[in-house]
Amino acid sequence: MSGPVPICPLCAREIPAGTPQSRHHLIPKLRGGKGGETVLLHHICHKTIHATFSETELARRYNTIAALQADPRIARFVAWIAKRPPGFHGRVF
Repeated sequence: MSGPVPICPLCAREIPAGTPQSRHHLIPKLRGGKGGETVLLHHICHKTIHATFSETELARRYNTIAALQADPRIARFVAWIAKRPPGFHGRVF
């Protein structure tokens, strides 16, 4: 019996079984977030976050989903990825 399909909080698309996914520490482990809150994201969403921001920026300014979504670069990515099927994975935006 399977449970509900998780939803990526960054792009609001489902994360179907078998789709690359990973946990994102809202405060990076190297900046004091070890053992802190994590969120399950599509792997492409996670990779885009880390390709866009430094660990310090993530810890200081982008440590919530709302803050990440408010950044114009991430907003552009979310608009682009929203047009892709939930199981889509490819190169980082």
